[in-house]
Amino acid sequence: MLSLKLGFKDSELSPANRKLRLSWMTVSYRSVMQVSFLTLCAIAIALYLVFPGATHKAFLAGGSVLSRLCNQAAPTARADTSGPNVSIGQQARFVSLDGTVRVKHKGESEWVSATSSTALSNGDLIQTSPEGMARVVFAGGTNYTVRPDSLIVIEENNITSNSETKVAVEVQTGSVDLFTGSFSQGSKSQVIVGGAVADLRPESSASVLNDNTHDTHEVLLRRGTASITRQGESVELTRSDKVSFQAESAVMVKKQDLLPPALLAPANQFSLVKSGDGIEFAWEAIDEAKGYHLEVSRDPSFRNLVVQSFVSKNSVKIGRLHEGAYYWSVRSVSGTGKESTESERAKFMLVPEALQPGKLALTLDELVEHGHIVEITGTSEIDARVVVNGEEVPVVDAEGKFHYFTSPLPQGQNVITVIAENSHGGMNRQVRTIFIQ
Repeated sequence: MLSLKLGFKDSELSPANRKLRLSWMTVSYRSVMQVSFLTLCAIAIALYLVFPGATHKAFLAGGSVLSRLCNQAAPTARADTSGPNVSIGQQARFVSLDGTVRVKHKGESEWVSATSSTALSNGDLIQTSPEGMARVVFAGGTNYTVRPDSLIVIEENNITSNSETKVAVEVQTGSVDLFTGSFSQGSKSQVIVGGAVADLRPESSASVLNDNTHDTHEVLLRRGTASITRQGESVELTRSDKVSFQAESAVMVKKQDLLPPALLAPANQFSLVKSGDGIEFAWEAIDEAKGYHLEVSRDPSFRNLVVQSFVSKNSVKIGRLHEGAYYWSVRSVSGTGKESTESERAKFMLVPEALQPGKLALTLDELVEHGHIVEITGTSEIDARVVVNGEEVPVVDAEGKFHYFTSPLPQGQNVITVIAENSHGGMNRQVRTIFIQ
């Protein structure tokens, strides 16, 4: 039957014979594959017996290549594809880290230490220790400063195909400062605290407190406009409005509050050369304030204060500071002695006067603004360590090139200091001034 079948075209065969032919071909192909597989196994065994070391290395190399191919072919496990028109890969990222900061990714049980390269996605938790602090940038330029001893959850961080940004963060405990970028119409930037949802509009900033121990939940709008909704109640906020409530309360309480000043100098992440003249501290003047409470610490938790002073003006010069990292903040003080909430905590570095520029190659390209974030590219030497405003650039490539995005900078004039140094004592410093609208 098989000889007769092979002499005819498929169209000339009966349905039964055509089915038999297909079955025969399938059996033949399967037999060839089985024989080929057994032959390859026999060859592999023979090679391993004769050349065990080389064969083992070859198997490892083949496995590595196969693994890379599978990783490239497979979709990213951490990509969030929920929701319509979501653009994949729009992950949040850390722009600065101090002290102990941990991350627990969605669906995982283990906490991991945060680094500048840690990818953040929807559902991830970020926790700062009592000595830890972190700055995170989200889609659309919204950025958060997570204060010490706080826990937040990234509820949403996506960019749609229409370039609309969707950001939502829940403050489960502790406090944060946030600032929204110039996002497009149709975008949103939300912060959730104690079941209340605050919608911040573009170019707005706020401080949020969620103290479950004392049942205190607050949103203070420092700039811009926002609305906050809870249990069917909605309240509009403008500059210096603060909304507070307790868990069992049916309503939210809104009132005007004394604002803390914006810090001006030393700028956040700025490096200063130590000199005998001292360090000039300056901040925004608040009309309602009759004075200011300045604090300078050696750690972000402000447990190791080196300066604690009442200042009648919005600037002061402080001497006798040693080299190293410092953190500072200011509170406004009213005529009755009432203090505002704390300003943001800024960090600066005091470097030795002996470090003089010009001993190491360092060139900077033109600075590129992305809202309140500045992109910095340049070239130094291959073995150089590059620091931008106190933060180390993670990668300097084989040609000495580097690429870095700053932390969000405040409005007005900002100074960016780039320092390159190597293990042989070589050093160079470049300073650029940029004005943020």
